[in-house]
Amino acid sequence: MNKIEQVAVVGGTHGNEFSGIYLLKKWQKSPELLARESLNIETVFANPKAFEENKRYIDCDLNRQFTVDSLANNELANYEQSRAKAINAQLGPKGDAKSDFIIDLHNTTSNMGPTLILLKSDNFNKKMGAYVLQKMPEAVVVFEDQVSMEEHYFLASIASQGVIVEIGPQPQSVIRQDVLDWMETMTQTILDFVELYNNDALTELPARYDAYTYVESLKLPEDETGNRIGMVHKNVQDNDFKPLTKGDPIFKLFDGGEITYQGDYEAYPHFINEAAYYDNNLAMSLGKKITVELTE
Repeated sequence: MNKIEQVAVVGGTHGNEFSGIYLLKKWQKSPELLARESLNIETVFANPKAFEENKRYIDCDLNRQFTVDSLANNELANYEQSRAKAINAQLGPKGDAKSDFIIDLHNTTSNMGPTLILLKSDNFNKKMGAYVLQKMPEAVVVFEDQVSMEEHYFLASIASQGVIVEIGPQPQSVIRQDVLDWMETMTQTILDFVELYNNDALTELPARYDAYTYVESLKLPEDETGNRIGMVHKNVQDNDFKPLTKGDPIFKLFDGGEITYQGDYEAYPHFINEAAYYDNNLAMSLGKKITVELTE
């Protein structure tokens, strides 16, 4: 892989996820805090209008607008769709991007701690995950490489390399010091990794490490008319990345009943009861635990 030169650090993709926004403000005042000798780093405030209105988005989720087809469709012209095209022009265009690497900063209301979401499972990303875990043992690495970068609809997929820093728990429109500190540490650690990678100066990394790979999303229980009839079970709530096996309770119905997990694999839920996902009645994501092995 060619060296990474042009890096974009993006915050405020969702206007009520405050850690990335306030870190951007800090770094824009003191750009030397992000500076690395081999990197040209720019900061991007993705959705300022949503921040001004204290909302996740104005018209639609900005972080779902970055497929090649959506970016090319000029009929998609609401606020976030237009912002996506402007950001793509600034950092992309997707498929031939000016940016080599994008770090997109997010908060979650779920109890996920400092989580690094990798959109590819190539050697560069596997080594990045190993390096971050080496420097931040409390971190979690998740691979969402189920589709290609071209097919991904995330902002970070504009570039050929992109990651999502996802830190929680933090309520919407709130700042928590522990969460902001984790985000700053993880962002700096990723930039350190890229700098060392560029200079062939990485120290020895663990030969293997545990991570998670996304499998599916579960919806909250609904009746035949689409009305919500239950909630995440208390045994699951706040237990992100703790295993679920067949027969474990997963939802509690408002009428007192329970729904148990019936999957045929040991599942590791995350984004549990994420407030932003209630728009789509999503309860959680499920992943599998994997062992990542470095090949060199």
